Amino acid sequence: MLALMERLRETGAPIDPAEAVDAAIQLWLTTTCAAPPATPRGYQWKTLFLPEGTWLRMAYRNDHEYAIVEGDHIMYKGRAVSPNQFASGYADSVRNAWQDISIRMPGEKHWKIADLRRRELVRAAAAVPVMAATASLPGAPPPPSSPSSPLPAAVVIPQAPLATPAPSLPRNVTPGPGWTEPERRKFRFRLEDVAFD
Repeated sequence: MLALMERLRETGAPIDPAEAVDAAIQLWLTTTCAAPPATPRGYQWKTLFLPEGTWLRMAYRNDHEYAIVEGDHIMYKGRAVSPNQFASGYADSVRNAWQDISIRMPGEKHWKIADLRRRELVRAAAAVPVMAATASLPGAPPPPSSPSSPLPAAVVIPQAPLATPAPSLPRNVTPGPGWTEPERRKFRFRLEDVAFD
C-alpha cells in the first residue's frame, strides 16, 4: 500500500489511493480468475466435426426430414441418433449417410452434402503441408500470414519422383479352344479346359 501511494505521488496521478487499489484488484481478478474458455460442443462424425446448432437434412421421395446437433448429440424427433440411424430410419432402408445427408453449419445459408464437406476437409488438410513445402524453397515468396489462423509448422521430407507405370500390353483376343461354340463366351478359355489340363 505504501509503495502504491509513493508511486501515485511520484507520477502526480489525480486518483485517490483507495480507487487505485480497487482498480488494481479488479484487474487482477479479471486476468487471473477468468473462467477458462468453453470447449466447443458438437458431434464428431468420423473426421467431420458438427458444431452445436448444425442442421442435418435428409431428402427422400420428394420429402425432407431434419435433425439438429444439440450439445454433443444429433437430435431427431426428441432422441439422440447417429447420422446413419437418421438416414436409414427416415428412409426405412439402408442408406449411405455421407451421400444422403445435407448439412448446414451455424451461420451458413446453404446446404452441402456431407461427403462433399468431408472431401473439402481432406483437401484443406493436404494443402497445409504443400504450402509449407513451397515456403521452404529458396527464393519462394513468404506464405500469406493470418494472425487469427497461423499455419502449423511442417517437416518437409524430400521424396523421389514417382515412377510412371509402363504401358500395359494390348489384350490378347485370339480365341482359345472351344471359343467358336454357339454359346456366348466371356473368356478366352473355358474353365473346364484350363482346370483339367
